[in-house]
Amino acid sequence: MSDLAAPGFPEEAVRHRARAGAAAAFPPPGEYGTVLYGAGAGSGPGGGSGAGWGAGFGTEGAWRPGGERDPLDALRITPPVFMPQRLARLIELGREPDYGDVELTTPIGGFTSPLPVYVSALGSTRAAGGDLGLALSRQAGALGLPMVIGENVVPVNGYGRLGEAADRALLGRLRAYVEELPDGRGGVAVQQSTEDADAEVWNLVYSDPAALPLLESGRLAFELKLGQGAKPGLGGMTVLDAEAAARLGDRYGIDDVFGDGRVLRSSTPGTFTAEILRQQVRLMRNNFPRARIWVKLHPGRDVAEAARVAAEAGADAVAVDGAEGGTGWAPGGFPAQVGLPLAECLRRLAAAGPPPCLLVSGRIWEGGRAVKSLALGARAVGLGRAALLATAEDPRAGLVRFAECLALELRLLISALGKYAPAALDRDDVWSPDFPGTPVTG
Repeated sequence: MSDLAAPGFPEEAVRHRARAGAAAAFPPPGEYGTVLYGAGAGSGPGGGSGAGWGAGFGTEGAWRPGGERDPLDALRITPPVFMPQRLARLIELGREPDYGDVELTTPIGGFTSPLPVYVSALGSTRAAGGDLGLALSRQAGALGLPMVIGENVVPVNGYGRLGEAADRALLGRLRAYVEELPDGRGGVAVQQSTEDADAEVWNLVYSDPAALPLLESGRLAFELKLGQGAKPGLGGMTVLDAEAAARLGDRYGIDDVFGDGRVLRSSTPGTFTAEILRQQVRLMRNNFPRARIWVKLHPGRDVAEAARVAAEAGADAVAVDGAEGGTGWAPGGFPAQVGLPLAECLRRLAAAGPPPCLLVSGRIWEGGRAVKSLALGARAVGLGRAALLATAEDPRAGLVRFAECLALELRLLISALGKYAPAALDRDDVWSPDFPGTPVTG
């Protein structure tokens, strides 16, 4: 989709990575010997004089909705001088280790991923539908990255049987992913909201022969959605024309707010208490014993308590969106003013003891932000807008090249910390300029 845009997001940097691959982790090679680089605006993954090299996103300009500085971007990654884990790796290898010796393979919610990365939930919005959604599914499958199919796809676009348009239906995305998936890697998590439950989405997938290869290999999960980062406390929203509104009006809230023939379609957010969540996870375990169970949380003030309840009830993974998370449609006041920043979610989760498999998302697009999230307790990070933009830039290989660049950055950064696996990262690996000498999670 050439018209796909993401205001406030480093879109050109992502598109450049989708074109250039791993080379985009560095300044343009033609500038070698003629340009001197250093800290400050115009340097690092956010600067550079070369076209697209992290265009316009230096650490001094770190941005989040509302205009204030993003607290996660403001952190510094802090390598030590003494590196006992590097010594252990040296002894193991019989030579000096380098960044290529970092092993990025990560268990994610019962799946195995080649990177500590998954593709975040992409639902029924136009941006994620059609050819773009299928192209993203194919590339995520080829990479072996776990992928979440978001809410409302079945109620809005159908499951993919009985003449329903396969390019927009859930079954089309599922098949596109499975056809490219290597053995032993990846997996699909199918999200369900209130309207999806009415459509019995999980029952459809669990009994479908197309999902059997995933089910038999332990690579199918169901994700219970409690909320999302861009609009905490609200359900999914899209814009419909009059014909679609007439077709879906008995399933969703329809509001003629625009006055031009198009209407706002809203799904219900669902109602949860600790006991409702506990019982829902147990019900999922009982009804779908061969599927993994994931739970998706918005950045609420009680996010640590909700994560604890989900984990204790038996969830294989708990995913948390920061307020920086993207969306296809939301009221303008929500991204700027509602929900906790991802850094604060991580702080609260760490203070309470994070769930065994914590997945986080929220404007993840480069290795530094990912490493900081991993150091603060996450098992893996999610790609949402970045995955869509990379795929839109090149529907055949854009996400693959983007992932190559991200993987190289992860290896460079983790190796610089004297460590050789994402799971070895901890909070000593980051420093907050707002609280010098104090652990960022304190």
